[in-house]
Amino acid sequence: MRENKMKKIRIAAAGDNCMDVYDKENKAFPGGNPVNVAVYVARLGGASAYIGPVGTDVYGKQMMDAIQGKGVDVSRMKILEGTTAVTHVEIVDGDRVLGDYEEGVMADFKLDAEDIDFLSSYDMVVSGLWGMIENDLPVLKEKGATVAFDFATRPDDPVSVKAIPYVDYGFFADDDKDEEDVTFLFDATNLGHKKYLFKLCQSQKCAKDKKSLGEMIEALNGCILSISEGFRER
Repeated sequence: MRENKMKKIRIAAAGDNCMDVYDKENKAFPGGNPVNVAVYVARLGGASAYIGPVGTDVYGKQMMDAIQGKGVDVSRMKILEGTTAVTHVEIVDGDRVLGDYEEGVMADFKLDAEDIDFLSSYDMVVSGLWGMIENDLPVLKEKGATVAFDFATRPDDPVSVKAIPYVDYGFFADDDKDEEDVTFLFDATNLGHKKYLFKLCQSQKCAKDKKSLGEMIEALNGCILSISEGFRER
């Protein structure tokens, strides 16, 4: 009887990270879209890596230690002279209110040739609007990478326009738009992203029922794992 062995999915995330700093509480927590993807892929049983920059400050060490502690490969992370990206957060009536953003070393982040080879060795490369890798997507595609990209709520942003031709799986988040609106926004590209965008939108609606931010992120990242099932080797 033939045994059906499933290959562990391997996803690499590249781009932005940010420390959420609660000044009044004197607390700070690591995050960022690609970071969250890498962490939750590992949590869901996949193998993941993250490439992004941190500074030489205390937040840089905290960020790298936290990501590595979740089982993510950080061997290609960059430690750059300067400060780690920070968003100042305040709690107002129980809600998180985002304040000033300090870009820090994110402003100088670039992939090198070895980074691109490393990313291309994974089943999927995940990044997004603020990931600073849109100029590297053509080379990634030339090397055969499968690319997933989070356009956030800005499919018409100059970064999105530049990225779209090289993206295999596009994600779009907007609770106020229905399927028809999303179709209209992306029809002009004629690149077949729509069903994947709808998938994320549907998952967002499901995610609203989750009790915690962690559960919501896990539900959204489950989308990436599920669409990966369609192309990975078995």
